[in-house]
Amino acid sequence: MSEQDERTSAPPTGIRVTSAFPPRDTAVGGYLEPIRAGGAVLWREGPAGLETVLIRRPDRGDWTLPKGKLKNGEHPIIGAVREVEEETGLVPVLGRRLPPQRYLKDGWPKQVEWWAATPERPGGEIDYEPNEEVETVEWVPVEEARARLTYDHDVQVVDNFLSGPAETFPIVLLRHLSAGEKRSWNDSDLLRPLDETGRADALALPRVLGAYGRPRVVTSAAARCTESLLPYTVEQDVQMRTERAFTVGREGRGYEVGEAREAFARLLDESLPTVVCTHGELVPELMTEALTRLGAPLSQQRGLRKGSFWVLHVSADGELAGVERHGVRE
Repeated sequence: MSEQDERTSAPPTGIRVTSAFPPRDTAVGGYLEPIRAGGAVLWREGPAGLETVLIRRPDRGDWTLPKGKLKNGEHPIIGAVREVEEETGLVPVLGRRLPPQRYLKDGWPKQVEWWAATPERPGGEIDYEPNEEVETVEWVPVEEARARLTYDHDVQVVDNFLSGPAETFPIVLLRHLSAGEKRSWNDSDLLRPLDETGRADALALPRVLGAYGRPRVVTSAAARCTESLLPYTVEQDVQMRTERAFTVGREGRGYEVGEAREAFARLLDESLPTVVCTHGELVPELMTEALTRLGAPLSQQRGLRKGSFWVLHVSADGELAGVERHGVRE
């Protein structure tokens, strides 16, 4: 796909949405693995309207958005949250994903994953001790922020944020974590538990899902699904509700696609942040239901491998604002 194909048409405000992929940022005829980083456009409604957080770095004398390099093997969601908190003192709650930015850093490509986000602390009051890396953290009206930012690629990130809805809620669709082999399990399939890999991933999942706040949990009643989200519900103090329609392997019957889609549609209509855990057989059907109801095109790949999840970001007026896919470990 060409760079022109990657761009969308300009929205009515004249803001251009772009991923900032330069035409030449690799070795001739080859590829350079980019430096990976993550960050967020922290926003709130201030007295004068929409505001975003900017930071000033004394060693560079620049104004920029909070972001930073991922650690080796670090999940991009966890890395983005960590870096924003380290640079602002504010814990971000992630909203819709924004297009990534890719540019040259000292001759090497750097790719930054971006999200819109709100501060976990009500009001977003800044309590940050200046240091040699960040000397100022400030809420700035968004138009002023565009003018103050030092780098064009940061301005493009803000424009990407402004091109869509600021406020969204997440619907997370998770395929249960790794479970023992069905053929080696001699009891009811409803009771088949997570295996060693699945249990380890269940302990890692709360940090990943917690980046989206404290979504409620609705899950298949099968043990491998409830076990997948048990550590999350305990750590986040969230109740778990089981849903028969999302359950595969019920005694005497398999599953009913229509029933599952209707149950998922009801959750969408409630417009609340939600994590749904189900089985591989139902994930494509539930994604089809969601995308169809939200008036979005159908992706050719709607399924998930075990331990992966879709996040659909939905605006307050019920429109699809973004879709992203992750594994528990990336």
